[in-house]
Amino acid sequence: MIQNVKRVARTSGLLYLLMICCGMFSLVYVPSKLYVWESAIDTHKNIIVNEFFFKLGILSDLFMYTLFLFLSLSLYRLLKQVSIDIAVVMVVLVVVSVGVSYANLIPKLDIITLLDDSLGSYTADATERSEQLFTILKSHYNGFRIIQIFCGLWLFPFGLLVYRSGFLPKFFGVLLIAGCLGYLIDFFGYFFFTQSYKTSIVPTIAGLPHALGEIGICLWLLIFGTRQKLVSGNSSKI
Repeated sequence: MIQNVKRVARTSGLLYLLMICCGMFSLVYVPSKLYVWESAIDTHKNIIVNEFFFKLGILSDLFMYTLFLFLSLSLYRLLKQVSIDIAVVMVVLVVVSVGVSYANLIPKLDIITLLDDSLGSYTADATERSEQLFTILKSHYNGFRIIQIFCGLWLFPFGLLVYRSGFLPKFFGVLLIAGCLGYLIDFFGYFFFTQSYKTSIVPTIAGLPHALGEIGICLWLLIFGTRQKLVSGNSSKI
């Protein structure tokens, strides 16, 4: 039974790692290469020239959200012994997040349609089309702000379960709960104080807890699994 728990823990860690890798590619690497937020025309040109790369980013998004769903189910198996009610809340929040995230990919598919309609060409008189593409892209990122809320909310029950588990380090539980607050601070900061918030140090500070907590618990689950002695005491509940 202990080996089964360790296997579930390591499976969760692997799913988490794959999800993080997909997220780094689609949310960080692809935008850094294609999007020029100061210029709709340059962004349009970059996406036309690198359309396949742009589509890879969308596929990476799809993989990330699908992995997120399976991760929540794996974590449920691991942590339901701590509190089945809290574990259910965690999964429900992830399911809502994944649903909203899938829907928010529609604007990116609209961009592909726009590129197909323009026959993949860019001419000097295509400024209006560039602005249209840029508006669609901004709409996608506005939707991503909503997703941020659920990215934060699921960390609260997850962190609480980790903190109470006894077979995972409490430190990560504290970081995950703080990460929930960080996501919410980030959302409301952008919502109410967009320009001043962007140029402040607050986004960096708000993002640290969830970055450290999620990467930390991911690696811990993948490498160490769980603390054997404490799991053995609770194994009858699994």
